[in-house]
Order: sequence, then C-alpha cells, then structure tokens
Amino acid sequence: MRRGPIVTHLDRYIFHQLVLGLLAVTTGLTLLIWLVQSLRFVDLVVNHGLSLWVFLKLTGLLIPSFVAVILPITTFVVVQFTYQRLAGDRELTVMRAMGLSPGALSRPVLAVVMLVVAAGYGFNLWVVPASLAAFGEFQWEIRNQIAAFMLQDGVFTPISDDVTVYVRSRDPDGTLRGVMIDDARNKSSHATILAERGQLVEGADGLNVLLYDGSRQEVEPQSGRLNILTFHENVVDLSSPARNQGERAMGMSEVSLDTLLRPPETLSRIDQARWIAEAHKRMATPIAAATYALVALLSVLTGTFRRHASILRPLISVGGVVGLLAVSLALQTLAARDNATLPLLWAETVVPPAVFAVMLFGPQVLAAFRQPFPRNTAAPAQQPLV
Repeated sequence: MRRGPIVTHLDRYIFHQLVLGLLAVTTGLTLLIWLVQSLRFVDLVVNHGLSLWVFLKLTGLLIPSFVAVILPITTFVVVQFTYQRLAGDRELTVMRAMGLSPGALSRPVLAVVMLVVAAGYGFNLWVVPASLAAFGEFQWEIRNQIAAFMLQDGVFTPISDDVTVYVRSRDPDGTLRGVMIDDARNKSSHATILAERGQLVEGADGLNVLLYDGSRQEVEPQSGRLNILTFHENVVDLSSPARNQGERAMGMSEVSLDTLLRPPETLSRIDQARWIAEAHKRMATPIAAATYALVALLSVLTGTFRRHASILRPLISVGGVVGLLAVSLALQTLAARDNATLPLLWAETVVPPAVFAVMLFGPQVLAAFRQPFPRNTAAPAQQPLV
C-alpha cells in the first residue's frame, strides 16, 4: 500500500479551488435570486415612501432561505466544473498517472460535501426558520404601522382603499401640520376631517393619529345636508379592520423542527400532515448535496479516457441531477398530502448516494480485498552447527 501524508498537496490544491468556486457561485446566484425576489417589495419604496434601509432589512431576511435552497445545486455545479477543467487541462490525467485512484481524487470533494451538508443542516434547522420568523414579524409590523412610513409632506397618501391622508408638513419631533383625512370606511357617513396639527400614536388596535383644533365634516346621504363638528382633541384610527385580527400566526416555515414534528392540535389534519412533511423535508434536503456531488464525480472519474473532452458525460450528469430534483419535489408534494409516503422521500434521499458511492468506490474496494497479502520471503536463519 502507498504510504504518505493523510492530506496531500493535491488535496489542498483541489480543495482550495472547490471552496473558492463554491463561495463565488453561491454568492452570485444568491444575489441574483435576491434581486429578482426583491422586485416584489419595490412598491413599498416607490409608492409608500419606505426608506432604503427598511427595504434592505426586509429583503435581506430572505437571503438565508435562498442559500439553503441553492447550496446543493451550486455544489454540483462547482464539482462538475472544477473536475471538468482539471480533465481538460490534463491535470487529472497526470494525477491518474501518479497512481491516484478515484477514491483518492474524490477526497477533496468529500471534505467539501461534509462542510456543505453541515451548513445545510444549520440553515434548515436554525438559521432559515429564525430569519423567516423575523421577516414575517417585520412585514406584519410594516403592514400594521404603514401610515408611519407612508405619510409624506404635501402628498395625498392612500392609507387603504377607504382612507386618504394629507399632511402639509412634519416637524422634526414628529408633529404633523395641516392634516386632512378623508374617511370612507363607513359608507353611510363619509367624513372629511381637518386639523391644524396632529401626532401619530400607537393604539391598542394599531396606529392612530391624535388631532388638535379641527373639524369633522359629514354629508347626510338622505338630505344632502352638511354637518360640521368642531373639536379641540380627537383620535382617528388609521389601521384597517382587516389588519387587526390579533397576534400574527406563524407559518410552518418559521417554527422549529420540534414544533413541526408535533404540530398544534388546533390545525386541521391536512395542515398537520403538511407540517410533518416539512419537518422531514428539512432533515432530508441537505443530503442532496452529497448525491449531486457523487453524480458529478461519476461523470468525470469513471469511464474510458478520451483525449478530447466529451460533452456527453456532463449533459448526462446535468440530466441526472434535474431528474433527481424533479423526483424529490414530487415526493415532497406527495408526502405533504399523505404522510404514509414519507418512507419514499427518505428512500429517494438515502438510496441514490449509496448506489453512486458503490459505483464510484466499489471497484477500488474490491480490488483491495482481492489483492493478496504480502508474504515473508526472507531466507530462514541458519542454525549454528554443534
């Protein structure tokens, strides 16, 4: 057997390229997905007057969920590209000529896969639920206190479909000057409220505005008579009734793994099945990184050597990963409908990497077992003559 250090310079060389490529591809693809998904929230900045910091904070909380989804796919892309480039530059040929087996050439990938799987579990079990819970809470807070962000000086701001607010100016301490509120929530008494000044305050049901020195004008629908009521101090609720439904209910993507495995009894049976399937999905999806990496290694390290690079093997590996991904998504959907199919989900998670590992490392292991043990061929020591 060949003796040498456990971690060689070639291992460090390939591992370095894999890690740098994985960081670059994952970061670039994450930023691309973040840019596309953040377009849904541009309306909050353009039309509702939210600051850039609020926009970045809100959309930034979605980044961990993007990373958790694309990490197995980027692992496959980086492994396939790195080893394909090594083969194209004849570096892989030189390594094989040195006597390195597919198992030895796969050691850097296995090290990277261990890190990726560990990171995937960290994201799925802790980071992503916490970030999505913070995202939901922040979004709920914005929707219930949207008026504090939306009000702009000299602009008619629609708080909801039935409430419009105009503010002439705003002092540094938050005092509103020249306030007008058009309130059509009560169809039988459409009101227009005018006030010299006001202040946004937090109420029991949401955001309110405290008005001083103003009047409330209503037109009776039957007679068309204008009624004017002057006041020295008045409180107007700016929150929408649809938004004040108590505390926010957390979705299954925001709760912990223990809660998913033991869903609340208040949920329906269909929702309980979905929660349990989500728990098994969190535990199973990180292993996909190992499966996809083995597919890439099979396409590069097995088969006959060809002087000119072939496009067939990379295409087959890409098709294999797409097929595995489609089967995984189908089984996740099926498990969410019926938890009796969860064993199929775990079989699809565990069986393919085991089969691919046997295909890649099996011949080397069998050859090691078939190799005869070295015998002691030294000549026996001569007995001294008596």
